[in-house]
Amino acid sequence: MTEAFIRNKPGMASVKDMPLLQDGPPPGGFAPVRYARRIPSKGPSAVAIFLTTFGIFSWGMYQVGKGNKIRRAIKEEKYAARRAILPMLQAEEDERFVKEWRKYLEEEARIMKDVPGWKVGESVYNSGRWMPPATGELRPEVWSRFDLLLL
Repeated sequence: MTEAFIRNKPGMASVKDMPLLQDGPPPGGFAPVRYARRIPSKGPSAVAIFLTTFGIFSWGMYQVGKGNKIRRAIKEEKYAARRAILPMLQAEEDERFVKEWRKYLEEEARIMKDVPGWKVGESVYNSGRWMPPATGELRPEVWSRFDLLLL
């Protein structure tokens, strides 16, 4: 299409002769442009989220407290059972100790029979207090380990 046809002018002598055609707004103007930030309020409010979180946390802490009470009761039951059988275990250990102590004294008497003035079972320390033997001194299973190390 030609410019003459668009502007309804039979010919074009000069561009300056052409009528001025300018775009403008439609009658009544354009619709307003939304440039403000309008975020729709979807979902729960901050107060609702806070209260829900607080409620869940409180329920969880209540469950932790219940679990602690149960664990404490189980632990106390275990300790009570240990305290109940402790005298029997101590009696068994004392009986084992006495048997091993007799064997120890017999072995000491056999080894030191040629030493004049040696008193079997007498402490070599002069503290006046009875001291239990060092750990493993009266345990044959410990002696056998030491024997293996000496070989």
